[in-house]
Amino acid sequence: MRPAVRIDGVSHAFGQGGERLLALHDVSLELRKAEFACLVGASGSGKSTLLNLVARLDPPTTGEIETFGSRTALLFQEAALFPWLTAADNVELPMRMRHVAADKRREEARQLLSAVGLADFEASRPHELSGGMKQRVALARALAQDAAILLMDEPFGALDAITRDLLHDELERIWLERNLTILFVTHNAREAVRLGDRVLVFSSRPGRVADEFRIDLPRPRRLESPEVARLAGLVGDRLREEVLTRGH
Repeated sequence: MRPAVRIDGVSHAFGQGGERLLALHDVSLELRKAEFACLVGASGSGKSTLLNLVARLDPPTTGEIETFGSRTALLFQEAALFPWLTAADNVELPMRMRHVAADKRREEARQLLSAVGLADFEASRPHELSGGMKQRVALARALAQDAAILLMDEPFGALDAITRDLLHDELERIWLERNLTILFVTHNAREAVRLGDRVLVFSSRPGRVADEFRIDLPRPRRLESPEVARLAGLVGDRLREEVLTRGH
């Protein structure tokens, strides 16, 4: 079966000459359709760079990335909502750019906000929303891009533990309902095991896939589960080993 994403021999460098910085080196991996893959690594290991390449924000220096015509959506740690727009208007923006009719945009925005638990906040502006609610709006806006592949760059990293746990549940439900393929970047091994079908351990710069762990635990999972904690410990140990052996 054809994968949803194929990354083949990808390297990426910033700058030129003596100032050249190699961020990624010979990264190869495939994501199955509807797979939830988590990428863990130390800060500066190239995880965000890889997401940007998959999203076509930058071309790789070498190698190829193929999404087989599927649309991608990128969700960042910061919600980056437009402060002068309502929640519904923020969600409508990607549809407006695709020239979707106004009545259809409004209905779709209502449905998406309802899907992320914000049915009563369509008219609210970002300053009236909590951090977790802003991220829910940002998730709804990403879904409004009608993307089959969702790229998530530490989207819950700035949130408190309870809000993060609730958003894990919401994301898992939406992923299952919409049959999405997700590549989720985090530095938190327990979050990765809680969410992922597979956890990929990235090396320190230049980033590459150093190891992977298949997560066969039944869903739904809980962060405090002993099995999640045990597997997260193995992932964390492997990540520390990689960081220490590479001298970072």
